Amino acid sequence: MSAPAVSRTQAACVAPERIVIATRESRLALWQAEHVKARLEALYPACRVSLLGMTTRGDQILDRPLAKVGGKGLFVKELETALLDGRADIAVHSMKDVPMQLAEPFTLACICTRELPFDAFVSNRYASLDDMPPGTVVGTSSLRRESQLHATHPYLAVTSLRGNLDTRLRKLDQGRYDAIILAAAGLKRLGLSERIRAVLPAEVSLPAAGQGALGIECLASRPEVAAWLAPLDDPDTSACVRAERAVAAALAGSCEVPLGAYGQLRSGRLWLRGFVALPDGSRMVRAEREGDPAEAEALGRALADDLRAQGAEAILAELG
Repeated sequence: MSAPAVSRTQAACVAPERIVIATRESRLALWQAEHVKARLEALYPACRVSLLGMTTRGDQILDRPLAKVGGKGLFVKELETALLDGRADIAVHSMKDVPMQLAEPFTLACICTRELPFDAFVSNRYASLDDMPPGTVVGTSSLRRESQLHATHPYLAVTSLRGNLDTRLRKLDQGRYDAIILAAAGLKRLGLSERIRAVLPAEVSLPAAGQGALGIECLASRPEVAAWLAPLDDPDTSACVRAERAVAAALAGSCEVPLGAYGQLRSGRLWLRGFVALPDGSRMVRAEREGDPAEAEALGRALADDLRAQGAEAILAELG
């Protein structure tokens, strides 16, 4: 669902007394929630802002690929329950973890300014993917990353990597992988930029829809909450992310579909790229479009149609 329309003037007129933020308890999720907390406290100095830490099923199930246990929606369900029963007013998410279709009671109230949206190559042994010899092991939790790795570096061994960011880095440091691919944004937010050996450009690893952006969810029935959050919304990031999510939603994008979508603003226009592939990278279709940022979601749907015209439907049918 789209966020209720509220102006910044309305937001300034509604001064909250208390806001409770539901968040996962990983170090990165807590950083994100604390970041939003600090921004809200700066906006509303008299408001008491607190965190409600929660463990989600996505955090608990670490022995199987995410695509096989319910997808990224497992990271938000418990937080949404806290919104429904009144324990929390808002939930902070990494936008790439938010299902493409939110359930009816919920809305994305705002999308905050994006951090670096690209994937990062992390290794203690090699400076880049191109430096890795045949058979060396790359870890990733993402079918999107896996399909692109197979397509560009078919001689590498790509294996599953689960766990929060710190767990993944620890597995790398234990020597279980020669390299791992992570979202650059998480590493930067936690002050771990020095672990990034190379940032993978979109031409090598097209990002996931919403990657690098934070979204704030609330109940659609609470327009006053959306008004409080309105000043945190970044219109440019929001246009790009909503276009990307429209691509994924139109193609039933989930963890089980290797799919990427990435939008950029260039000279006032929204340039959108997307792809759909088989996990082994043997078949991949790509498309791009440019349009008006004000029509971001329509642009995303049009790009999804372009991908279908190039063969995405057959790939999706094979995956289904």
